[in-house]
Amino acid sequence: MTSPDASPAATPPSPTIDAVLLVSFGGPEGPDEVLPFMKNVTDGRGIPDERLVEVSQHYYDRGGVSPIAEQTRQLRAALEAELRGAGHELRVYLGNRNWDPYLADTLREMRDDGVGHAVAVLTSAYSSYSGCRQYREDVERARQEVGEGAPTFVKVRAYYNHPGFVGQQAGYVADALATLPEEVRADARIVFTTHSIPHTMSRHSDYEAQTVEACRIAMEQLGGLVEGTHGWDLAYNSRSGPAFVPWLEPDVNDHLEALAADGVPAVVVVPIGFISDHMEVVYDLDTEAAATAERVGLAYARAATVGTDPVFVSGLRELVEEHLTGAEPRTLGTRGPCWTECPVDCCLTPGTDPEPTIASAAPPRGRPSARP
Repeated sequence: MTSPDASPAATPPSPTIDAVLLVSFGGPEGPDEVLPFMKNVTDGRGIPDERLVEVSQHYYDRGGVSPIAEQTRQLRAALEAELRGAGHELRVYLGNRNWDPYLADTLREMRDDGVGHAVAVLTSAYSSYSGCRQYREDVERARQEVGEGAPTFVKVRAYYNHPGFVGQQAGYVADALATLPEEVRADARIVFTTHSIPHTMSRHSDYEAQTVEACRIAMEQLGGLVEGTHGWDLAYNSRSGPAFVPWLEPDVNDHLEALAADGVPAVVVVPIGFISDHMEVVYDLDTEAAATAERVGLAYARAATVGTDPVFVSGLRELVEEHLTGAEPRTLGTRGPCWTECPVDCCLTPGTDPEPTIASAAPPRGRPSARP
């Protein structure tokens, strides 16, 4: 691994890529699966069962089904078709951290299919412990469980500033603005949201800076799509954990109340921290935040997530091709592509010893421009 202050040294060519692994969070697909899933997610965190039951109600209200499961299957199929359309006859496998298909089961299948080396694509565009390193550690843990013959992996870089991801955001904002009443549209505030994380986690990653950059790029591009100038903010949703532990703020609901008190008539909420409409979007934004907006008198619209947008899927294919063909990384904004190799202590939280992780990002191309 390289240090933050050193250019990466030349490395041998990557082994032949045999497949792609889409690594996701997982989610329940029926009422009987909700509590076991919640226990998997919170394992080791000492959260009482009564709190798990309370949060599980968000799933029960939707039949016990998380949208993420079907959305990820659709993304897997779309990425495989996109790769094959570009001449890459690669199977795309799906493995989840917290629910079926579990990573270890998928890696056994890959091993039995003769896969020796694969590219891992995470369903997270940003760097942080929970958004990147934990996924990498879980893949390595699954490799150890599978044992001899388990495939090795290289991970695509953080793609928060890739055109296929951030380049779509302005169009989604413009579409959402168009749904607001005409009399308040010009004065609508753009409120970007992402998953809150503890300050201790944020201080040891580039999560905040990457998110702010993605918002800035989106707003820069929005200027060419709509008339007028809209102000914008970054807020957070989906906070969990003890109240005495500081997390990134402001909470989106508190922020909507503050905007209404300042006389803002309308908002467009943009879930720029998420790639699909899973529970943190459909409950925290479409239910809770929408209810807050109604209560305080704000006209409210929510922008789309990239999901299986063909441009986004094409962008994921380009990220894979950085390893397949040495394709030049593409980015928007001023920060350039993320680290070509993550430092061994990247995205750790205080008091945590590094665990083995899969390799990450693209083949070295000189000095890295931003720490993940």
